[in-house]
Amino acid sequence: MTVETIRLTLAQAIVRHLAMQFIEIDGREQRLFGGGFGIFGHGNVTCLGEALYNHREELPLYRGQNEQSMGFAAAGYAKYHLRQRMMFCTASAGPGTSNLLTSAALAHANRLPMLLLCGDTFLTRLPDPVLQQLENFNDPTFGVNDAFKPVTRYWDRISHPAQIIQSLPAALASMLDPADCGPAFLGLPQDVQGWTYDYPAVFFEKKVHRIRRQRPDALEIEAAAALLKTARRPMIIAGGGVQYSKAIVELTEFAEATAIPVVETIAGRANMVATHPLNTGPLGVTGSNSANTIAEQADVIVAVGTRLQDFTTGSWTAFAHDAQIISLNVGRHDAAKHRSLPVVADAKMALQDFSAAMAGYQSPVDWTQQAKSEREKWDAYVAVNVAYGNRPNSYAQAIGVVNEHCDPADRVVAAAGGLPAEVTANWRTLKTGTVDVEFGYSCMGYEISGAWGARIAQSEQEADKDTIVFIGDGSYLMLNSDLYSSVISDKKLIVLVLDNGGFAVINKLQNNTGNESFNNLLSDCPTVTKPVGVDFAAHAASMGALTETVENPAELAEAFKRARQADKTTVLVMKVDSHEGWTTEGHTWWEVGTPHITDSDKVRSAHEDWESSRSQQRKGV
Repeated sequence: MTVETIRLTLAQAIVRHLAMQFIEIDGREQRLFGGGFGIFGHGNVTCLGEALYNHREELPLYRGQNEQSMGFAAAGYAKYHLRQRMMFCTASAGPGTSNLLTSAALAHANRLPMLLLCGDTFLTRLPDPVLQQLENFNDPTFGVNDAFKPVTRYWDRISHPAQIIQSLPAALASMLDPADCGPAFLGLPQDVQGWTYDYPAVFFEKKVHRIRRQRPDALEIEAAAALLKTARRPMIIAGGGVQYSKAIVELTEFAEATAIPVVETIAGRANMVATHPLNTGPLGVTGSNSANTIAEQADVIVAVGTRLQDFTTGSWTAFAHDAQIISLNVGRHDAAKHRSLPVVADAKMALQDFSAAMAGYQSPVDWTQQAKSEREKWDAYVAVNVAYGNRPNSYAQAIGVVNEHCDPADRVVAAAGGLPAEVTANWRTLKTGTVDVEFGYSCMGYEISGAWGARIAQSEQEADKDTIVFIGDGSYLMLNSDLYSSVISDKKLIVLVLDNGGFAVINKLQNNTGNESFNNLLSDCPTVTKPVGVDFAAHAASMGALTETVENPAELAEAFKRARQADKTTVLVMKVDSHEGWTTEGHTWWEVGTPHITDSDKVRSAHEDWESSRSQQRKGV
């Protein structure tokens, strides 16, 4: 039997294969890749660039301004599509590729798929050392691209064109696996990209993928149900995995059938609307008094789709020492944490089976009522916190303004600095699945880039809705170039730049641990000899955005209404106070390293106060 073959370069074969990958989502076939983000250099322009040009209709290539921000945009795209669709990123050999390291780490921490197609050194080594090549004197096979091994779920360096027949499907399988989902990296040596091979024609046939749903083991469900039925004070932690599994309905039905209070993680922040009677609020360090009060009394905790990060667990002080945890998670690693009784399965299927096994059980009425009462008190606090009048401008006030005037289906994006805590605590979810607070890697600079990626995804489905960005001046200065990307690609964003004069949230941590303000606020940097205020509106306008600078939340409200009506990216700038106006309630203990020896009485006192809560810390054995 003769096998039909097609002679192509390695680069041509990769792109042609990717163009034929589809995924079935809710009965509808769509391309697996919405396209890609690319910055060309000598390591990828001549071969991969040639191949991408010939498939520019099927795989649109968005021109990035910075490789790191391209990766953030790919993460924002994948998160919006609940990991069912993704983007690739291509960068040149050397600094172009190494710029992607941080965004690969962000995708890895958040369990998000993205395919990295990166230039690599010449396989033959004949021209070595080449421009931008780092030489390892003792191992010529070891290069910059090896640094991606700990921050990707799949890694390969292609040394022969035939290798992608196995490697490329394996990379896709990793990115589509619910448990192992994360970024995949293919190192493409510059010479090998142009080498040819007779590929089997079947390699380029249309492939329709479907996300696997793993059913729970019956014995694990039985054991979990037996434990939960003993609970007098049960609680559900709803994580980001609930959304990725599209299990919001099942979570809600399970909670309603059992009358169990629900608290949310940062990643699971929009699993329930704010007005649902069982939504007890956000949990943890950046949480709510309501959720944290219930958490410290709960005797059985059902954790669904969460990796139980320290901001969720209060560095493991949020729960009683004898509290028992049932962990429903598609990943074995996450399901087994901290003596949990694991149910390793897809959240939707696990909740369906768990509901059937819990038939007839109801949480005690007084416990459920206590949770509702605590939430009512927290809502009253938030209402005061976001109100504005005769007090300094604050993050919370800006959040309250947007919350009041946005469309329920608009998407909100924040990351790093003080805004993740403020959004998590003060945002009242109007529609499920509309909040993206990137706190898996807590990466400054994600905000605008991640929102651009999300907006590309959003425009494929809900073109009339907005993507709204909350960003501080520190993050804006760190990475803002995708404002320009959003303008030139006609992907409108509404960006609120809240200027507090530096890295104010770290200054707050510095002060809270007894330290003097130093090198965080611009006013407290000894090497800043000529303080210059940044005109953020003028800067954004220079990249083509519409801009307004406002003096207070009342003006912000009117400006936000105008931004909603605008047809292009709009940046709204408001100064906020760096010392006052923080959300002071709702925080659990958080472990940070403080000096055990110091000459400062304030630092010593803060250390002793911080350590006084360590006795509450749940040990992991």
